[in-house]
Amino acid sequence: MRLFVLSLFLIASAARAESADGWFDGKDGAAAPAAAAAAKKAAEKKIEKPALADDDRLWVIIEAADKSARQAVVDAGVAIEGMSGSQVAGVASLKALQKLKDRGIRVIKQTSLRVISTEDFPTADSAYHNYAETEAELKAIAASAPELASVFSIGQSWQGRAISALRLNTTAKGTQASKKPGAVFMGTHHAREHISTEVPLLIAKWIVENRNRADVKKLLEDRDVYFIPIVNPDGAEYDIATGKYRWQRKNMRKNSDGSVGVDLNRNYDFRFGGPGASDDPDSDTYHGPSAFSEPESKAVKAFFEARSNLKTFISYHSFSELVLYPWGGADEPISDQRALKAYKAMAEKMAGWTGYTAQQSSDLYVATGDTCDWSWEKRKVFSFTIELTPASQWAGGFYPGAAVISSAVQKNLQPVLYLIGLADDPTRAADSN
Repeated sequence: MRLFVLSLFLIASAARAESADGWFDGKDGAAAPAAAAAAKKAAEKKIEKPALADDDRLWVIIEAADKSARQAVVDAGVAIEGMSGSQVAGVASLKALQKLKDRGIRVIKQTSLRVISTEDFPTADSAYHNYAETEAELKAIAASAPELASVFSIGQSWQGRAISALRLNTTAKGTQASKKPGAVFMGTHHAREHISTEVPLLIAKWIVENRNRADVKKLLEDRDVYFIPIVNPDGAEYDIATGKYRWQRKNMRKNSDGSVGVDLNRNYDFRFGGPGASDDPDSDTYHGPSAFSEPESKAVKAFFEARSNLKTFISYHSFSELVLYPWGGADEPISDQRALKAYKAMAEKMAGWTGYTAQQSSDLYVATGDTCDWSWEKRKVFSFTIELTPASQWAGGFYPGAAVISSAVQKNLQPVLYLIGLADDPTRAADSN
């Protein structure tokens, strides 16, 4: 698979507009007066369907001065993907855009996703792994270390693709039970977040290649470790299936209204269907008809429920460079004070290694049905969402090119080793400060 670097959204007029509103030039602040007046006038017009009717979603920049305003935006069905000063940006359907207008929420700019696609994938970015390449890599890693590694499927997607896990355990293979403390690292709940496949896949490869290094060997002797690089294989394949990115977030369920997909990271049953998750199938944050309605989220649920030894977990996403901990679906902190202290200590430690920002997930906005909320509430697994590089859409967004892969893996290696080490008793992190 070959990926590209999003630069100035490919057309000069779009680049000029984005620079004018302060979003993509890396500077905070309000829009220039002329741009603000134009945006207001455009927002007051009747929303028209774009000429490219096969994908009518839009990249939008919206006025949202605080958390309450951000919450109103996500509750309208917008998938927020970044923030800058008093503005947020993300992906919206026409229905979500109309809701914003009806609720008096100011849309500063809107751009068709088709405008910000590319004609083809440059050969220079062939380092990214598509589904078949990921499967082959997992098998090759396991074959290189049969005394340690094995591969098995935790379930299947809507379209019948296996959701594969690489397991590292010196005494148990495949689905055999183990009493060793367990850690799991999972990527690509959201299809367009391809860097979230690369990080767990290539960290797993590094660990296996360095399995005889004294510190790594000691770590692996007493642990049960899993890497699941692609939770949403159908969506990931759909995103890259043509010569242009489709900005696919959801899986490939066929909804009753003719739309496609459920946001798998809103399909878990912590406060399912609450704030930050849409009941509109057309929305990028559509939560699905019921909790665990999707084979992919069901597979993750069954995987956790079959392994009571799992104690630490990272779910990788992109982008924004954040280390997030529960709750994401509730404003209040978790009630277990020792666990909360441990969460904060672990998040700060991992933020120090990565250069990311550590915070409670709902500090951004409340989003219910999240994977990590569920795994903490139901399984008491210390669970983190890591939003990988880049920091912004300006720096590449979902499609930052192959140059970021190596640094993203290097930055996130130590956090993985750290959580593997803590899997015997994650709460001891609370004593480290």
